[in-house]
Amino acid sequence: MGATQPTVTGSANRALIGATIGFFIGAGSVSLFGPTAHIFLKAMHLSPQQVGLLVAMPMLTGSLLRIPFGASVDRNGGRLPFLVLLIASVIGIAGLYWMLLTLYPNHLTEKYYPMLLTFGALAGCGIATFSVGIGQVSYWYSKKKQGWALAVFGGLGDSSPGFVVLILPAVIMTVGLWGGYLFSLAIIIVGIIIYYLMGLNAPYYQFYKRNHDTARATEEAKKYGQELFPTGGTWHTLLLSAKHWRTWPLVILYFTNFGGFLALTAWLPIFWQTYFHVGAFHSVVLTAVFSLIAAFIRVYGGKLSDEMGGEKTAVISLVVLLVGSVIMTFSSLLWLTIIGEILVGAGMGVNNAAVFKLVPHYVPDAVGGTAGWVGGLGCLGGFAIPPILGDIVALVGINGYALGFGIYILLSILCLLLVWLLYRTRENLTAHLSR
Repeated sequence: MGATQPTVTGSANRALIGATIGFFIGAGSVSLFGPTAHIFLKAMHLSPQQVGLLVAMPMLTGSLLRIPFGASVDRNGGRLPFLVLLIASVIGIAGLYWMLLTLYPNHLTEKYYPMLLTFGALAGCGIATFSVGIGQVSYWYSKKKQGWALAVFGGLGDSSPGFVVLILPAVIMTVGLWGGYLFSLAIIIVGIIIYYLMGLNAPYYQFYKRNHDTARATEEAKKYGQELFPTGGTWHTLLLSAKHWRTWPLVILYFTNFGGFLALTAWLPIFWQTYFHVGAFHSVVLTAVFSLIAAFIRVYGGKLSDEMGGEKTAVISLVVLLVGSVIMTFSSLLWLTIIGEILVGAGMGVNNAAVFKLVPHYVPDAVGGTAGWVGGLGCLGGFAIPPILGDIVALVGINGYALGFGIYILLSILCLLLVWLLYRTRENLTAHLSR
């Protein structure tokens, strides 16, 4: 009997490590242009609007692609779409390296701007691995451990932009602009190899690939502890999750906290230098502190979500975010604003973990589709919020740099109301699932 017992390759922890490393490598492209924007501005004589679009381009494609690729996990388990996205990112970064190697500095003119945007868009595909990894990891772990597992995946992966902000300028100063992108290319190739070796699909998908029998694959996977199972193909799970009204409060929560995190990662260097006249180096350090706090505390947020529940954790983190936003909006003291920044980063990081603890609870029959909507549309906050902050500055003047953080006060209050709404309807959801 032991000889015929179906076996599973890999383990939940191995898959988590592989997916986390893969996402960490892919997510770094969100900061691909931020630390180097001033170089392209000077070399290509770009307008502020062109620079803004260039910086946002990897974020835009990485956000939108999260939706279909996240949903595709329900069809194939995640491994294939994850690899496709990382390979697309390699092509984009390789293209940027080639452009800089052959054109910079004397021949890199404005006429190459569309090509620069195209390669930046491809490079941003790596960020979309987030929603794929969320689904892939969710299917490996039991519901009791998902909060911790997803927080490790998201938290450690999200730390990548902070490290890029610190490391890429140092590499460029040492070996030149093209060398910085060559370094990025080498890192992502190593990440692909590691993910290929470790990022295996959950038991259900391994069994289904062998016999193409859904019922049998489900039964065998249950013996290995798998609790969540897909209910259909890519478009089915997208439509199914879109019909769940509870998907959309989760999207807004993630728009505020993860999208807000990406927005501030891009905006804070400008804020510190312009409003408080902090030097370039110290503005980068302050931004990296915010980014890394938000990323690493997400791991603790996952543990807290498992122990306290996603709703309570979300409320606590949103209150912290609200307090930090109030401080940053009305403070004119550097040290107090730094405290506000730390509170905002901590609140966002913990809440990001809480949101994905809530995803499999509130939409258990379409986890991949929901992860796609939440991760994709939520990530768009990083693309949508900075222009609003810029408009406030244009309208109000220098004080608009601080008053712009009032956006996060409004979003925090809205999110608190949405968490309350989800909690109030929890019993109705339980009754529906039991039928």
